[in-house]
Amino acid sequence: MEELDLHHIFSLILILVMIAAGITAIAKKFDRPYPIALVIVGAIIGLVNVPVLEPLKDFITEGEVFNFAVITLFLPALLGEAALKLPFSQLFDNKKPILLLAFGGTFLSFIVIGFSSLWLLQLSIPAAFVFAAVMSATDPVSVLSIFKALGVNKRLSTVIEGESLFNDGLAVVLFNISAFSLLTYAGLGIEGAGLGLWEFVKVVALGLMIGGATGYIASRVTRYFDDYPLEIIFSIILFYGTFLLAENIGASGVIAVVVSALTLGNYGSKTGMSPTTKLNISNFWDVATLLANSLVFLMVGLEITRIDVSDRWGLIFMAILIVLVARSTAVYISTLFTGNMPASWKHILNWGGLKGSLSIALVLSLPRDFEGREEVLIFAFSAVLFSLVCQGLTIKPLLDWLGVNKQDSGFEAYEVLLAQAYRYENAMQEITRIKDNFRISDTVTNEIAANYQQNLKTIQAKIEQTLQENPGLKEKQQNTIQRHSLYAQHEAVEILVKEDIISSEVAEQVNEQIMDKLAELESDH
Repeated sequence: MEELDLHHIFSLILILVMIAAGITAIAKKFDRPYPIALVIVGAIIGLVNVPVLEPLKDFITEGEVFNFAVITLFLPALLGEAALKLPFSQLFDNKKPILLLAFGGTFLSFIVIGFSSLWLLQLSIPAAFVFAAVMSATDPVSVLSIFKALGVNKRLSTVIEGESLFNDGLAVVLFNISAFSLLTYAGLGIEGAGLGLWEFVKVVALGLMIGGATGYIASRVTRYFDDYPLEIIFSIILFYGTFLLAENIGASGVIAVVVSALTLGNYGSKTGMSPTTKLNISNFWDVATLLANSLVFLMVGLEITRIDVSDRWGLIFMAILIVLVARSTAVYISTLFTGNMPASWKHILNWGGLKGSLSIALVLSLPRDFEGREEVLIFAFSAVLFSLVCQGLTIKPLLDWLGVNKQDSGFEAYEVLLAQAYRYENAMQEITRIKDNFRISDTVTNEIAANYQQNLKTIQAKIEQTLQENPGLKEKQQNTIQRHSLYAQHEAVEILVKEDIISSEVAEQVNEQIMDKLAELESDH
């Protein structure tokens, strides 16, 4: 890669942000999953020769840059944000399926892919199990962004989030063992198996302890401050500091970040954060993760185009099939012991086991002289592309077909009534406008207007009945009204300050009360 000065690098990053933001905005406008749109557009940009973008492509697709951006820069923030907002009570209520999938499912998938790759793809032992490690876990970046956008059932979403937050930590540990120690352990026989198991337990246990300790310390520190900008900075330091500390002492940085964020989001938020602080920290990480997700998926699209798949289509197809079979094996066997999980949920967990940026970043981190590196790169990149585009695009239709993503009872009927009411109200306004503009007499318009008015009264009565029959729907509408009224109150106070009618000190007190109430409503919503 050619030498780039800092100004040039900043310019390239700004161009990348602009492209990512534009694609994300368009995808959201048309209600489409933005991660998939970003991957597709990134791949198109990578394939098409656009002179002005060539320096950007060369910079982003440099292995070390991509690896640093995904693992060190974005992953701690994305994991931290997801775990920060995940109530421990929901994790605890769903601990059985989460643990079975995150631990049992990951190991099952690892074994199936490893041995299948050894026999069917003719990879070396380290390469086969490296491929197994990077493909055995669902990527949290991919899963969380797409499933949040689709508004999946809360309990199913919790299981998916819990699995993706923990199993990628296990995958990173398995990756390191497979890439650098597997042959050594295999040569020692039973003793080597014991050493490998000890290494695995040590890395995971250290990650749990470091994450718990740093999360507890950060939670105690926040008790001494009621200053949300400062507490946002504390959360940034917590996520990145925990990750780097764990990685530097040989622990799992991913697991450490997840545990620290869970601790801060549950214990710390109750003991050391005001409602205003909670709301502002949540809003900050919403913005940060949207930007990080957008950049990650665009970079994945650019990176994927760098592989040469010529004359390997048969092996690529076999690799993708192996990954799909392993995921199915892992999900359906692991969930046999959950007891009360609907079959439709199992199908969603299976097909929703997306792969993404973490898999690519791990493979790119392999040493250049690693035996089978090129083959693992090709298979991993192909599986990720299939996962994000084919599986990602078909998740929503699958949810709808299985009835998993149905709206609350009565909501569709409410929407129909609302549309009809809006239709008749606008019809009456148009009648009034035409009557005034063309001096049409009441004799002509009264009968039509009365008919619309009667229809409107009937629809309004049906809307009231629907709201009474569906308390959850009524609460959602009330929540929306209350939140918008609080926004208006906040704006009114700001106007009073600007007009010098009240002091900024009084405005701050009143706005804090408004923000506290808004935080409660956001939490309920």
